[in-house]
Order: sequence, then C-alpha cells, then structure tokens
Amino acid sequence: MTSFPRSPQLLKGGIVLLDPDTGMPVQTIVLQYNPDTLTRSLQLQGIGPEPGDRLEALRLKAPPLETIKLEAEIDATDQMEVATPTSTVAQLGIYPQLAALEIMVYPSVQQLLDNDSQAQMGVLEIAPMEAPLSLFVWSQIRVLPVRLTEFSITEEAFDPNLNPIRAKVSLGMRVLTVNDLGFAHKGGSLFMTYLQQKGQLATKSPQGTLSALGLRGIP
Repeated sequence: MTSFPRSPQLLKGGIVLLDPDTGMPVQTIVLQYNPDTLTRSLQLQGIGPEPGDRLEALRLKAPPLETIKLEAEIDATDQMEVATPTSTVAQLGIYPQLAALEIMVYPSVQQLLDNDSQAQMGVLEIAPMEAPLSLFVWSQIRVLPVRLTEFSITEEAFDPNLNPIRAKVSLGMRVLTVNDLGFAHKGGSLFMTYLQQKGQLATKSPQGTLSALGLRGIP
C-alpha cells in the first residue's frame, strides 16, 4: 500500500553568497521560518525628467528599481529543550545564525589586512573591496541578485549567558540588474533569467476582455 506524507515539503527562502570571481557558492543561509509577508516595490525608470516631453513619454531606459523587504524570525527555544550541554545551540544560542547574516555586510578580515598593508606601503589609491554576490532565493523561479540596503536585528530573548535565543531580522534588498552588473556578469545573467521567467508567467495570466470593463471598443 502506498503511503502519502501528511503535508507537502515546504521550500525555504534564503540567501546564497557567490564568489565574485568564480561564481561558485561560498555560503548558503536558509531562513529558519519563511516570513509571513514579503514586500516588493518597483520604481519606474523612464526617460525625460520634464513633464510634457512627447518624444520620451512612453520610453523605458532601464529595468525598474525593485526593492524587497522582509522580516525573518530565528528561534532556538525548541532546539534548546533537546540540546546537549556541549551543542552549539546550548553554548551560543542563535548567535551563529545571526553572525552568518551579519557577515554579509562586512569586508573580510583578510581584505582589511590587505588594504592596511597596501596603505603602509604607500599605495595612494586602494580599490574598493568586492563583496560576494548575494542571491535572494524565494522559490526556483525567483533567484535574484541583490544588494542589502537595510539590516536590523531585534534580539528578544536570551539564555543565562546572555546569548540570544530568539530574534527578528529585518532585511531590505535592492535587486541588481544588468544596468548594475552588465550582461557578462553572473548576476546579470541571473537577472535576465528572472526577467524571462517573469515574462513567461505573464503569458499564463488570464486575459481580460473589454466588455468586462464596460467597453465595446477603444473610443
């Protein structure tokens, strides 16, 4: 007799960091709980700052500026009930998970040391440090290159050693497009895939009729 699972497998959202040179994953951060809401906004990128420019009124110069905001929860309460005294969660709470998110907005220790070494040798101009490419993954059809723009952590509970055991993490991200990265960049390629998938989804949307709007034709 064939048995069926009581509930379908739930995919998790998360962030993947790619090496900027090789494009290979260097770290995958899976959200413990998927956020209940995800807010997206798109800012149109048109041509012509002045109203009344008839030649440019309907032209688009670039993909819209898309921003994403979400709030994720991290909670070690259940894990601590069954954890052994030597386990990571018992000794550090959720601090390792928070550190994995925080490290995305820091240059590496080696990068800082290399820049200091160059400064000590008299290098006048030091190139800005290139961080790993961040991908926001929200299902198989939404894998987006992003830059973190907002990041806040609210720690809500602590163990006896003051390690956080429950926290809310608010993330704000801007989607990076081919205008930001170029077509040859791994992130640019991923954005184009995302845009193609969006176009394919749009063709599956039910088509309305003019009569549903109370029109027999366009006046």
